[in-house]
Amino acid sequence: MGYRQAFRKAFPYTIPVLTGYLFIGIAFGVMFAEKGYSFLWAVLMSLLVYAGSGQYLAVNFFAPGVSILQVVFLTLMVNIRHIFYGISLLEKFHSMGPKRWYMIFGLTDETYSLLCTTRVPEGVEEDKFLFAISIMNQSYWVVGSAIGGLAGAMLPINSEGIDFAMTALFVVIFVEQWMDQKNRIPEMVGVAAAFLCLQIFGEDGFVLPSMILIILVLFVARTRLERQVTKECR
Repeated sequence: MGYRQAFRKAFPYTIPVLTGYLFIGIAFGVMFAEKGYSFLWAVLMSLLVYAGSGQYLAVNFFAPGVSILQVVFLTLMVNIRHIFYGISLLEKFHSMGPKRWYMIFGLTDETYSLLCTTRVPEGVEEDKFLFAISIMNQSYWVVGSAIGGLAGAMLPINSEGIDFAMTALFVVIFVEQWMDQKNRIPEMVGVAAAFLCLQIFGEDGFVLPSMILIILVLFVARTRLERQVTKECR
């Protein structure tokens, strides 16, 4: 069967991502437009960067005094979790030929969750089915960014608090992962590290220390965690 069948079969599984990405994409577009940029830049960023929380963070980079080193470091810290995602899916991606490069690029939290938990329907090639999931998910984000960018440029929208949309989405993902997985060590490490660093560094400075602490703890326990994640993705 061809790609048309693969996209048709994959679409129902991506509907939850559609509802989430459309609205948080709109929120990103509105925030981007408030900085005075054309909606086309928001679309281009969603096409070429496609980093979710990294894009929300990047909105604050378009300000005087932010150095390139700060941009690189903060982006790395926010998205470094994708390294662990990629390691667990290397075997699946290796057999996908040239499509594997896009699959690596498009590996967001929500896409990773679908790739790991969704069973490929009968009569559909696995590589085409997984590719369809990834590309549809990004299309939702791009469309949302375009709508938000246009709305932000044309309408008097007060975007105060709108960036909480990404936080809300991550809370939903956290709850789903907690309920679906038996191994909850990563979630507990994240909560404990964030709480500890919040007490030590305060609400304005706890993010980076907590990310570093989480990475260190997960790196020490990586062998056990990689084995568990790989087992869940098979």
